[in-house]
Amino acid sequence: MASLPLPRVESLADYTSFRLTVLPYLEQLRWLPESLREAGRDVDNLKAVYLATNPLVSAVALCGVLATIFFIAAEINRNYSQVDRFWSILPALYNVHFAVWARLSGIQTSSLDTIAIISVVWSARLTFNYWRKGGYSIGSEDYRWQIVRSRVNNGFLFMIFNFSFIAVAQSLLLLLITAPTYIFVILAYNQGSETFSLTDLAFSRAVFFFIVIEFFADQQQWNFQTAKKEYQTNARIPGAYKDQFNAEDLERGFVVSGLWSWSRHPNFVAEQAVWVTLYAWSCYKTGTYFYWAGLGVLGYLAIFQGSTRLTETISAGKYPEYSDYQARVGRFLPRFSVEAKKTKHASKKDN
Repeated sequence: MASLPLPRVESLADYTSFRLTVLPYLEQLRWLPESLREAGRDVDNLKAVYLATNPLVSAVALCGVLATIFFIAAEINRNYSQVDRFWSILPALYNVHFAVWARLSGIQTSSLDTIAIISVVWSARLTFNYWRKGGYSIGSEDYRWQIVRSRVNNGFLFMIFNFSFIAVAQSLLLLLITAPTYIFVILAYNQGSETFSLTDLAFSRAVFFFIVIEFFADQQQWNFQTAKKEYQTNARIPGAYKDQFNAEDLERGFVVSGLWSWSRHPNFVAEQAVWVTLYAWSCYKTGTYFYWAGLGVLGYLAIFQGSTRLTETISAGKYPEYSDYQARVGRFLPRFSVEAKKTKHASKKDN
């Protein structure tokens, strides 16, 4: 195999060394813009630049460009959901990029192909759910940003917050959670032929399982919100949902049945588990318990902790029974010592 802009390593520990696998290639960020300018629109020249650039470096460069665009767009439109619109797209884009780069470079590995396929499935599910909730409508914005703006209450400070956290930190986070895939590229480059073992199968199926859990959790919430909206309009439970919800459920204002009877945020649990599992898979392959790519997973868990706390503060102020729900059901993990509340079956008077 021809020499590629990837490290040759001698031990499993070297695969996860930031000093060996990342630091030597960051220099490419300096000449990459000029190389792209010289390549112009010539496809062959652009492909040559693409393959001559370390795949993580090219991903970092794209991340930087996007963060700048997100910041400027947010300031111009005074809409801070710019990153939100790409949240379900960028991780899959980065993972597919790693797989495509490897194939074009002559590296073929079932693990990378599997990660790319699963990432596309993850992206399609999350993007669809975001779309049907109106996330891509012109002017739409996550309601929580309005609350954050009101708490900061200083235009200049919020602009700094927009640049440092909303645009840069979140964009970088969406790249870092895919950093384990870069390690798979290095593994394939150094080890040559790969055997997709039963352990690899188990990790990949676990990721897919969590995506399925997300799908069902989101669908259950969507069904509830759809039924609640119609009930609030005409005081009638939609026929399609009479067997799922009754008047008491819809007047409560939030879903407590199905997966939501075990976790207050089952979709968030599964979402975090997807990227924790990908990271754990890379740890297994390299024989390492923790390495630099773990910062992405830790950051992802932290941002979910923060956003969930804010969401629940809002919900507790909006729904009188939400504090009771919090006491009975765990935020993320089930409380097996507390019996899940059973939802009453719809009676005839509710129809």
